[in-house]
Amino acid sequence: MAIENGSAFLLKIGNGAAPPVFTTVAGLRTTQLSVNGEAVNVTTKDSGGWRALLSGAGVRSVSVSAAGIFTGSAAETRLRGHALAGAIDDYELSFESGERMRGRFLVTRLDYAGDYNGERQYTLNLESSGAVVSL
Repeated sequence: MAIENGSAFLLKIGNGAAPPVFTTVAGLRTTQLSVNGEAVNVTTKDSGGWRALLSGAGVRSVSVSAAGIFTGSAAETRLRGHALAGAIDDYELSFESGERMRGRFLVTRLDYAGDYNGERQYTLNLESSGAVVSL
């Protein structure tokens, strides 16, 4: 597996159409993806003292965290609108290898910060709602 460039890990937001057209959320400097799974324990006295988990059961989710410099792009404005409205929309994560992941996400946190003589920065968190697929 080749080493991939972090700047090629992009977060994109859909335009609300069906099928959606995705636009890169500009100004991101860091992006992180977490795939989470909740185990369902089916251990019985017949498990020989070892824990047994049920494959394919439980709740799975994907969390995305990102931080960057605010540029005022249309994608950032759309994202802020979703955060204020509590709206779920289509998002895509793309990687340098060409792999992509798509799903519907809710903006669960959007923070803005800035120094007096510096640029305005933001951080955001997204949580999946429904299946996230690898393309």
